[in-house]
Amino acid sequence: MALAIFDLDNTLLGGDSDYLWGQYLVELGAVDAESYAKANQKFYQDYIDGTLDNAAYLEFALKPLAQHAPDLLHQWRADFIVDVIEPLVLPAARELVTEHHRRGDTSLIITATNRFITEPIAELFSIEHLLATELEQLEDRYTGRPLGIPTFREGKITALQEWVKQRDVDLAGSWFYSDSHNDIPLLEQVDHPVAVDPDEPLRQHAEQRGWPIISLRG
Repeated sequence: MALAIFDLDNTLLGGDSDYLWGQYLVELGAVDAESYAKANQKFYQDYIDGTLDNAAYLEFALKPLAQHAPDLLHQWRADFIVDVIEPLVLPAARELVTEHHRRGDTSLIITATNRFITEPIAELFSIEHLLATELEQLEDRYTGRPLGIPTFREGKITALQEWVKQRDVDLAGSWFYSDSHNDIPLLEQVDHPVAVDPDEPLRQHAEQRGWPIISLRG
């Protein structure tokens, strides 16, 4: 039995849930449409380019969670999952997760996107374990601030190391599937790194290292 680790956005999903949540808030009128959409697009491009200031992004992206009541946020999220996310679930991604389950592997999603967005998405894949950017709460409301070290780039390694330590397991025979060059630090840590529909920097790195390159998009 091994650990099968999956990135989420643009790996198991045919899109980026974090970016799309921002666009969904724009469509709802929950944020200023013009300025928020422009900033959301700029941060997403920075992520793609490998220049993202993650602290600045989290300050921007988490602010709406502090501005609205949890019950309303949860209703928006439920609709978002049905209307936006479910159509982006890749059938081949489901099959890949199922294959690891058949082998008896332990599946884990590790994503830079925050837990508020990703927890119900992990449930769509029947993946019990999730490492995501955690959110601070005070008196049952979100404060708009992250809790602990965000699971972005090297932060994914830190979170994973703590997770395996708590469970007294190791990374022997482990797999990690990702589309992004931002995940190269973690891909270097596992026995079976796999580039999934990779961006160009990751594709080049995978080719140089002899890593498998696969597509889950047909």
